[in-house]
Amino acid sequence: MKLHICHLYPDLLNLYGDRGNLLVLYRRARWRGIAVEITGVSLGDPLDPKLYDLFFLGGGPDQEQGVAAGDLLTKGPWLREAVEEGAAVLAICGGYQLVGRYYRTAGGDILPGLGLLPVYTEAGNSRLKGNIAVRSPCLDDPRPVVGFENHGGRTFIEAEGSGEPLGYVVFGFGNNGSDGTEGCICGKVIGTYLHGPLLAKNPHLADYVLSLALKRRYRGVVLPPLEDELEWKANEAFLRRFGRGVGERENKKGVTLARSAAG
Repeated sequence: MKLHICHLYPDLLNLYGDRGNLLVLYRRARWRGIAVEITGVSLGDPLDPKLYDLFFLGGGPDQEQGVAAGDLLTKGPWLREAVEEGAAVLAICGGYQLVGRYYRTAGGDILPGLGLLPVYTEAGNSRLKGNIAVRSPCLDDPRPVVGFENHGGRTFIEAEGSGEPLGYVVFGFGNNGSDGTEGCICGKVIGTYLHGPLLAKNPHLADYVLSLALKRRYRGVVLPPLEDELEWKANEAFLRRFGRGVGERENKKGVTLARSAAG
């Protein structure tokens, strides 16, 4: 087996070390004997929609994100074709905003996105930043997904769309600081505000992304488990340090959102 990953705008969208997510995916694939090829694609570069199994978009400063956004729109038809044919997408922070419907600036201007996720983003008056943990119904393992968020945009999932939250906030802000959701998943497209790098402390999510990507060419693939003791210790240490005092509550679907970090 071989996995082909496209890293979109690695020179512009890597503000929080998001490239670390690709290193995690690379190692977890190689430990299972899966070959991996990572290709950087940036401004003006062609994009082959049939070559890649996974597209990765990180976050960047506003100026660099604006530059990338204009070029990304020109690549939109190729990227949409790839998704329709089974490719997966992982988009983080600014990348998450770029694959949504649009971003409304503080001045009221509308910046169009790719529309791969049924979400829209509006500029906020302050930044939502800090450590965050969420519970993700899409993962078989119930342990929280943890990371760090720092974003000025408020993202909302369209009520009539086919997207679902990637997770529900245990502590932190999430998409907008008000509705308890974090990220969005629609088919094989995932968007999230979590940095960290995200996948380093979340092996269950890393393997979920790997599985989505591999299934473009290897539909029946089942990933054998890895020894993730150190990764889970990092996850648990994060929760112990930053999750103290979080009580238990239920979301509207009855999914437990939070519990004592000691539990």
